[in-house]
Amino acid sequence: MAAHLADLRGLRSAPAINADQRQALLAELKPLLAACEWFTIGVMAPSGITALRALRGCEQALGWQPLQADPASGLAEDMPMGVFLKGNQGTGRYQLRPEQGLGEGLLISGHCASDPSAEDTWGPLPLDLFCS
Repeated sequence: MAAHLADLRGLRSAPAINADQRQALLAELKPLLAACEWFTIGVMAPSGITALRALRGCEQALGWQPLQADPASGLAEDMPMGVFLKGNQGTGRYQLRPEQGLGEGLLISGHCASDPSAEDTWGPLPLDLFCS
């Protein structure tokens, strides 16, 4: 049962959660995110489309500027295999690479030069946490 962000630490994959757990996680996460200046995000997903959908849901829900595909990554979002998407607000880009054997979920790292104590990594969060 994932009632708190601390319950997720060390998990390989995000657990399935119900509506009450979703609300509790979001209520705990949003103030922590608000204390940070910028973010990196990792998305472990079964396909490129699923990873990109999770990224876009997160960006929309949190009011983040949409990241652009890094032309150097050279991978298509329609890859039907396990992938890892790494997004970086500092560069404004994301990269997508094939990765087999990963779990599934979102990993969000908050960065804050003015208050390093606010920095942390949260997750793995459900891929659809911000999509509902």
